Amino acid sequence: MLVEAEIWTVARTDQGNAVLVRPLGAEVAVPIFIGQLETQSILIGMGNVPMPRPLTHDLFLSLLKQLEVELERIEISSLKEGTFFAKLVLSHDESTLHIDARPSDAMGIAVRHKCPIFIEESVVDEAGIPLSSISEQPIETELNPAHKEKEELEKQLEAAVAEENYEEAARIRDKLQELEDNS
Repeated sequence: MLVEAEIWTVARTDQGNAVLVRPLGAEVAVPIFIGQLETQSILIGMGNVPMPRPLTHDLFLSLLKQLEVELERIEISSLKEGTFFAKLVLSHDESTLHIDARPSDAMGIAVRHKCPIFIEESVVDEAGIPLSSISEQPIETELNPAHKEKEELEKQLEAAVAEENYEEAARIRDKLQELEDNS
């Protein structure tokens, strides 16, 4: 049976980057290990980081919108031989489509679209770990491009003020404010 879940956090572990998917209200999470690029994409989506050009997941959602197809939810549907499987559940007119996807892609799309995430209870039973046993630090700020951009802008602002270039300082201040408003 499927249960609603959330992305509890994204963390770095000894085995690599993991998305921790937690059934709502549960004290366990399922670590799904993903690559660096997939991690970055999920963090960008979670942080609502504006990008100058659409990334692949943004493109996919734009395509769905143009085709008038609705993304209803994603499902982390099974675990076989250490590999997680997921599906995108789409609706169009009165039809429902289930499209196979890598969990990392499904989650990258879900965080942008703000659609529900579901996970199969049997997957939680097999791969779930207690939240109390998780001590890894989240890597959101480390990988989040907005965090790096903010740090760089703060340095530039400090330099502009020191040089008494107040027009540049005002521009940088406005950019920092825009970043905060979008987070």
